[in-house]
Formats: sequence, structure tokens, C-alpha cells
Amino acid sequence: MIHVGDNSWNLRILITDLQVEKTLRVKGDLHIGGVMLKLSKTEANPKDWSDHALWWPAKNIWLTRTRSTLDQVGLHADALLHFTPMHKILRVQIPDLRYIDCRVDFSVKTFKAVVSLCKDLGIRYPEELSLCKPLSPEHLKKNYADQPKKKMLVEQNGNYQNNQYIHPAPDTNTFIATHSNSFHGSDNSLDDRPFSCAPVAQRPTPPPHNPQGGSTPISSPTGTLRHHTNGFNHTSFNDSSSSLGDFIENLAYSPRAPSPEAISKLVRPKTLVERARMNVGWLDSSLSIMEQGIREFDTLCLRFKYYSFFDLNPKYDQVRINQLYEQAKWQLLNEELDCTEEEMLMFGALQLQINIQNDQPQPDSGIDTSSLDNGGDDDIDAALSELQITLEGPKNGAKNGDITHIPELTDYLRFFKPKKFTLKAYKRYWFTYKDLHLYLYKSREESRSSAPPSVSINLRGCEVTPEVNLAQSKFHIKLEVPPEFGNGPNSEVWIRCDNEEQYAKWMAACRLAAKGRSLADSSYESEVSSIRSFLSMQKPALAPAVNINPNNIDPSEYLASRFVKKLKGKAANRMLEAHANVKDLSLIDAKLNYIKAWQSLPEYGVSLFVIKFDGHKKACLLGIANNRIMQMDIATGDHIKTWRYNTMKAWNVNWEVKHMMIQFEGENTVFSCLSCDCKVVHEFIGGYIFMSMRSKENNQTLNEEMFHKLTGGWN
Repeated sequence: MIHVGDNSWNLRILITDLQVEKTLRVKGDLHIGGVMLKLSKTEANPKDWSDHALWWPAKNIWLTRTRSTLDQVGLHADALLHFTPMHKILRVQIPDLRYIDCRVDFSVKTFKAVVSLCKDLGIRYPEELSLCKPLSPEHLKKNYADQPKKKMLVEQNGNYQNNQYIHPAPDTNTFIATHSNSFHGSDNSLDDRPFSCAPVAQRPTPPPHNPQGGSTPISSPTGTLRHHTNGFNHTSFNDSSSSLGDFIENLAYSPRAPSPEAISKLVRPKTLVERARMNVGWLDSSLSIMEQGIREFDTLCLRFKYYSFFDLNPKYDQVRINQLYEQAKWQLLNEELDCTEEEMLMFGALQLQINIQNDQPQPDSGIDTSSLDNGGDDDIDAALSELQITLEGPKNGAKNGDITHIPELTDYLRFFKPKKFTLKAYKRYWFTYKDLHLYLYKSREESRSSAPPSVSINLRGCEVTPEVNLAQSKFHIKLEVPPEFGNGPNSEVWIRCDNEEQYAKWMAACRLAAKGRSLADSSYESEVSSIRSFLSMQKPALAPAVNINPNNIDPSEYLASRFVKKLKGKAANRMLEAHANVKDLSLIDAKLNYIKAWQSLPEYGVSLFVIKFDGHKKACLLGIANNRIMQMDIATGDHIKTWRYNTMKAWNVNWEVKHMMIQFEGENTVFSCLSCDCKVVHEFIGGYIFMSMRSKENNQTLNEEMFHKLTGGWN
């Protein structure tokens, strides 16, 4: 049949469920919804097509705006569309390294897909998590910019054509400006060049799905999963059930050892640069899973991305706490975080206690989790805390109700400022801490006179790093102090305390001062208590508290490999001695103490990236934490410079040259990211800004629009 002059043309559509190709006669003014309606009417057998949508393989985009016409989306007669289900099976590796098969919406933004997935899994505050592509050792050997880029092949009739390639969806970022507590997107338009957040491998032919393989299927977001134990690491479920109760309970407890498949795919970074390259795999939250090269039955990893954990509650968060503990455990066992020997033995002892308690009935826990909430550690909360103290007066340290009194901390400590070609010689001073400043005098008597201090240090914004060795009675505090006028590198100074009690008080004061909080802050005493508890768990006991044969313990399951090699045959005995300090903890208390100790490590919560500043030849590290950004030495990890979020005015990306620009008060910095796409860095910064806006007072619903405004921008 020949059509002359009616401006119509043939549109080819592959119905993926049936592997049948249909040809529709259409016009450019026909809308997408009309195409799907015509397509459904061509099928003789009635079928529910409500979960189907049109996918354009050549452009790598979903055509989900059903009111848009074919002319508006740029469809022509040479196009092939797929009519395919939006919900597809995705193999997800959760933090405890188990694999589950989940029915996930491939057509919505990744952030929304993660929210839905976490709801099914019983994990609150899904904004703290994201999906990332599994990494291989090759990803750690080269920076992202040097990785070979493989284009994804176009699917035609279920096959892959060698001469056609898909293009990733265009970026949606725009200029993001911040002012006070308000965040506004700019109208500045940016280059819409394509990008990819991780190297995309060539698409293989999808394998036939085997539900009895090494993963647990979730066949429906609303289906009940009736639990059958099918081996130690894997569970199978009945597809015809109606709630996720049994499955969620299962996620609150993890097997002692993951599957051999999961162990074999672990990547272990050996240097800071390799740790930075591990951030290459994060998906773009503002694009759909399908647009990022992921297809049905592919594998993605669900991980906690932002180290700002809001309202950890044992009553509601057993799954979340368990998975958070598992992620912390594997970070330490993989040596993604550095720790001392005593700390590693403490973590191994806590893990042993958790394994012991896993086999016993557990009472309700009443542990105080306030110190586990990093959401209160940001600069916005610090400003609110200062305002409260100004209005109500200090809660601690006031003399006889005198609200004008500024609490102080004084004692004799030792001080050292490194210089080139000098030995580490500490000098004794009388220290006075007052109003976020350290004042050092030669004696107590001198501090009472009108003489100026020998040394004065402003602690606000400094980096505080502990260096403790209980066996050697070594209690040192390293301070990296920003320059007085905001330019130049940080200066390094050291404080040496004489004993554990002295260290706990001064370390707590320095940590709070770095965040802009004084001794009057209500969290000071809890911070001191937390440090004391952390140290007490590291003290070895005279004898093991449980009757366990050390020969029956494999130290490699509890300790990082370098400590196993160092301790050799003593590892199990040393760990059992450390276990005496935690033998009375319940299961949930042991997990929370593990998380709390993990958060006390100096390197905790810092996501690393390899970058190069504009105009510089050498690369360096960029560390992004929940309240600050740091320039770090690429070899040692020492902090060169620190910028707090409360001094940041705007951040922006030039997509044409892949450069990121951050505006601070009185300073602009421009850099390119070598270890991953700059979009990943952009999203980390915006994500942490979003996390800081969460309120403890309001049980607010998740503001997805604000999240995308801060991390992905507007169209």
C-alpha cells in the first residue's frame, strides 16, 4: 500500500517480551502515548501493558513523556524502538556481600530507584545510599581519564550490531549557587555533552536467568517472600507471597562468611590513589539505570555513599545497622581505612562477639545512639548550637549560674611544631583552651599575668588527627591549622598528653572546636565519654573471657591481612584478650559499638579523588567529607588545605573541558578530576549539603526535588 503526500512513515518497534517486531504507520504529530496505544491494539491476545514504555536504543533514552510528539523527540523513519517493561530484574549486591535479584524500575532516575529498593529492603533514609558498578582490579591501576572507553553496542532485534553505537543521555547539570541556608539553581546553561560515571564495558548477550543460582530473587515489590533456607549464603523465596517480612528479618542478620564468588570479586586498594579510584563506579543519581549502560540481569552494588547517618535507632533500623556494620567491616578487612594494631584487634573482638551473639536470643537494646548521628556534626547545626548558647547560656561549665562565664580547659601539656631538619622535641607549656582558641604559656603563673601567650592557635576549621598507642602510653594529637588569612597551606602542630584522661578531654575539645563548638556545647561530655569508651575497648585483658580454642579461629576472617602477617601465630590469642572488653555486649550493642569505633578512625568518612588543580602539573588528592573539602598530599594523605562548607558560595562544572570550579569566601579553586568523572565529585558535594539540611525536629518526607537540584541540576 502506497501513501502519497500524507506525511506519514513507518516506525519499527520491537516488543521485547514477545521478540516480535511491529511496523506502525505514523505521523510526526502523533504523541508517544498514541504510539503505545496503537501498538497495544495490534496484538490479538489481550495483555496488561501498563508496565511497558518505549526505549530508543540508538539514543539510549526512555520516551516516557507520553504527551511529546514524535517530531518533538526527533524520531524519524530510520529509528527502531523497543517496547519493553520498565521494571526489570537487577542483581544487587548488598553491603554484606550477598546477592539478591530485585525487580527495579529501569526507567526512573537512579535516586528514585534506590529509594524504592531501600523501602523493599526495610532500610530507612535511602538518600544515604546509592548504586555503583562492580569494580575490577584493572580499575585501580589507571585513572578514569586513562581507562579505555568502550562504546555500548546498539541492540537490534535482541542482537548487538557492530557498526552502531548508543550515546549516553545528555547531562542535566546547571550552575548551583548557595547563599546562607537557601539553595537556588541558576539559569546558566551548560554544555549537554554526554558523560559516563564509570567505564562502560561492551554489552554481552544477556545470559538466561537462573533463579536457583547464587542470588536471592525478589520477584515483586509487593510480593511476600516466604523463606526457605537453601544453604548458608543463599535463600530462595516463593514468588506468590504478599509481604517482605521474612526477607527483611533475614537482612538484619548476615552469614559469617560471604559466598566464594563475592570474595573473589573483592578489590583491595594498596595505596591512597587506588582508594581514590574506587569512587569511579558510582551511578549518576539524575539518570535512569538503563541510560547508564545497565541491562536486565546485570549486577550493581548497593552501598552507603554519604557518611552522614541520620537517626540510627535499634528499634527501627536493625537491617540498616546490620548492613552499615557489614560495610564498615569489609572496609577494614580490605584495608580501605588505616588503623592501629590495637584498633584492629578491637574490631576483630567486636566481630567475634557479634558472631557469638548471632546464635543467641537478643533482648531489646536501650543504647544511646546520639553520638552515631553524623548529621549533627555539620556547620549548620554548629551555627544553630552557637545561637542557642547565646540565647540560653551555656549548659556546661557555668559558674554559679553566670551565663557570661566562658568555660575553659587548662593543664600542662607538651607542644611541638615540626620544622625542616629538626628532631621531634616536645616542649612543656601551660595550655589554656578558651573560646575556640589555644593559648600556650611558659607557666601557669605567666597565664595569670597580662603577658601575651607564647603561642596562639585558632582551632576553628582545623584538622584533628589522633595518634595513640596504648601499649607505649602514647597519646598525641595532630592539628593541621588553616592559615590566619585564608591563603596558603595548613600548618602542622602536635600536642602530647601525659595520660588517657587528659587525652580524652583535650581531644574532645579540639574536635568540637574544629566544628566551631565550644566547651559550653552540650555534646562535649558525651564526646569525652565516647573517647574514653573507644580507648577502654582497646586495652588487652590478662586472659581471654571465653573458652575458645585459638586454633579454631581463623584470624584472616577478623583482621586485615597485614596484621595477620605481622602478628603471625599470636593473632588469635591477642584478639581473644581484646574480646574480654566486649564480652558482655548484646548483638545490637556490639554492632553499634563497631560502627561508633569505625567513625572514630581518623580517615573515616573521607571519600578520595585524584585531581589536578588548574595551572598545576602534579596531581593531588581531594577528600570530601560531610562538612568539609580537603586538599591532601597524594603520597602521605597529609592535609594541605581545608575548606568548610559554610565558607562555600557556589560550585559549578564546565562540561566542555570537564573542569570543576568551587567558589569560597575570598577564593576560587578550579580543578579537573582524573580518577572519575567530575559529575561524581559534584554529586558528593551536593549530596552532603542535602544531608546537612535534614532536621531532627521535623519528621519530614524525603525532598527528591531538592536532592536533584543540589546534585544534578535542572533541565
